Amino acid sequence: MAILLATSLEDDELAQWAALLRAALPEETFVTDRAEGDPDRIDVAVISGPRRGALQGLPSLRFIQSTWAGVERLVNDPTIPAGVPLARMVDPAMSDAMAETALWAVLSLHRGYFDYADKQHAHQWAPHPQRRADEVSVAVLGLGQIGTTVAQRIAAQGYRVIGWSRRETRVPDVDTRHADAALPSVLAEADIVVNLLPLTPDTRGFFDKHRFAQMRTGASLVNLARGGHVVDADLLDALANRRLDRAVLDVFHVEPLPPAHAFWSHPKITVLPHVAASTDPRSAADIVAANVRRFREGREPLNLVDRSRGY
Repeated sequence: MAILLATSLEDDELAQWAALLRAALPEETFVTDRAEGDPDRIDVAVISGPRRGALQGLPSLRFIQSTWAGVERLVNDPTIPAGVPLARMVDPAMSDAMAETALWAVLSLHRGYFDYADKQHAHQWAPHPQRRADEVSVAVLGLGQIGTTVAQRIAAQGYRVIGWSRRETRVPDVDTRHADAALPSVLAEADIVVNLLPLTPDTRGFFDKHRFAQMRTGASLVNLARGGHVVDADLLDALANRRLDRAVLDVFHVEPLPPAHAFWSHPKITVLPHVAASTDPRSAADIVAANVRRFREGREPLNLVDRSRGY
């Protein structure tokens, strides 16, 4: 049997993945181009943003491993075989990287560093009063592995952290709450809201005018999850009306963000080019290899996607 690497990666990135996976799974046969091998022999696919239809016509396919943490595109792609188990990437290195970005954003918002950057461009020397970390409340929405790591890392710096998830989740040193009924109070208490929710039909457009109205006046939003969570026009209105103070955005409805988009030049928005936490092939290849071995041994692979929930 064989493993198909189905990706939209550039040639050098694909070559890196192929080399790492071949080193981690020397007993396996890898195919990077379907034209090279017999489609009937492909029973595993390792995918990274595959082109539409890349997994069609593979009658022996039995397991799909994604190298991405987010799987909404795959779940919503009708060309991905629905009956084949699909595993998402859960890599502690990715969680650490996301925690670094979230902590940078929280520290910068808390200490007013984005404001100081604006003052520098205006040649203004304008120090402002300094709050302690324990006087700042941070809400982390989404408590999967990444969200849990982020919440704990922020709490370790002395912030009061409230974690929210759909289902009950316990996180040490974090005030955890769950279910829709708890959400309005979480938003109302937070000075900074960090979004790490999965993108599902229930969470698409999650941050709209009604949600912004529930947030504390003068709070800030840090969106590190998916652009589809935010209604762009409602965010711009919330900033214009000073309902929100700032937004730090790493993800967008269209990527790259179009040059004419209002976010680029908005004085209260910081734009990142979807770099909060990238998959690192050096660690992720070992995780892929371990899951492939579980499949080969007849054990259930880890981190399988529940397609009915969308993650």
